Amino acid sequence: MTDDQVPAGAGVSGVLPQSLREPFTAEGSVPESAIADSAVANTTAVVRIMNERAVYQWTRQLGQVSASQLVAATGLSKPTIGLALGSLERAGLLRHVGHRVGQVGRAPRLYEIKPDAGCALAVDVGASWIRVAIADLAGQIVVRYDERVKARSAETLVAQVIELATTVPVRAGLTFADVTHTVLGIPGFYEPELQRINAAPNLPGLDRPGSVRALLGTLGERFSIDNDVNLATLAEQAYGLGSTFGNFVFVSVGTGVGMGIVIDGKLYRGANGRAGEISFLPVGDQGPVPVKVGSAADARRHGILETVASAGGVVATARECGMTVTNAEEVFEAARLGQPAALRAVEAEADHIARALAAIIAMLDPGLIVLGGGVGGNADVLLEPVTRRLAELLALAPPPIEMSGLGRDNVVLGALAAGLDRARDTVLAQLAT
Repeated sequence: MTDDQVPAGAGVSGVLPQSLREPFTAEGSVPESAIADSAVANTTAVVRIMNERAVYQWTRQLGQVSASQLVAATGLSKPTIGLALGSLERAGLLRHVGHRVGQVGRAPRLYEIKPDAGCALAVDVGASWIRVAIADLAGQIVVRYDERVKARSAETLVAQVIELATTVPVRAGLTFADVTHTVLGIPGFYEPELQRINAAPNLPGLDRPGSVRALLGTLGERFSIDNDVNLATLAEQAYGLGSTFGNFVFVSVGTGVGMGIVIDGKLYRGANGRAGEISFLPVGDQGPVPVKVGSAADARRHGILETVASAGGVVATARECGMTVTNAEEVFEAARLGQPAALRAVEAEADHIARALAAIIAMLDPGLIVLGGGVGGNADVLLEPVTRRLAELLALAPPPIEMSGLGRDNVVLGALAAGLDRARDTVLAQLAT
């Protein structure tokens, strides 16, 4: 996953894009006629909880809302809506915010979710930077903070993550105990049964036994770990280019290479949580500019595609073309100026990406491909040669290929979206007690 450099410093507050707060599946929203016929919802308590969840979710979606609007949205009766609103208000999950004005007759009361009833903490651990954000239940970002990774040892990295997770909430006047759920994004995949992180070569040592145990020991049960590209894909689905597509893929090319897959509106993880690990695709070692992929052990650890197509691969290709560069951005800047060696290196990178996309299209038939990451985000110089090479490789018409507009915050925003879902589930669970 890419880890573009940004200045560290004080957090920046803001509001998550509107569409992050809107999409949801109101699984608890059940018209009373359906409940009467249901063999599942056969107790008053179950029906009550379902109704309260539906009212909460619709209030979150609609913002400030009246009982009449909730009746129209849920199909529930006004007395049922009134009972649910009362219960949610007593539980501290909703609050009364005034009356709707400008109507004939009695002005209806307006409700909204109580944002400080919980919060989510997102921690994006990259190769160079750790990005942290906290959002309340309304989706308001109350803290944003970035800090450079201090060291490469597992122990030091774990200690830094724990320190940030426990101290950044103080910037919002909170303690870590106030955090309802924490999501950690990492450039690898997590096996919860074994409490082990795998395939994280850009974070050396994090896969050592005990790393996850140390995190869990401090951060507790209200804590989860997810792949950074999967989280970026959730962000793209929540409020990015994927928001209107039931089937799409997000392909990240940066410090590493990875892919997130959405099928029928749901993130697809595979049998062992490894779906989308396209860095291991055996493509890219035979391109327009031959580049050594290193030792067999390196290729096995990073994957052939990642070795040749990541930011480091772009630099290696450029050097093979005769350039003296230290990072991939120098190559793309030179290509924008029309330098022949840089253009040749970009053509080689486009070939690597196009070959990977051809395999993805043939296997998954996505409705949209979103490119992101520090390398993948160079649309102005990459998109045309990638599209042209795809047309040569495929008889099939490719889907639209777009560059993500979310930038370097896509992982942390995806972690917030996932964390807010878990946090809302947690606060709603108290209704059943």
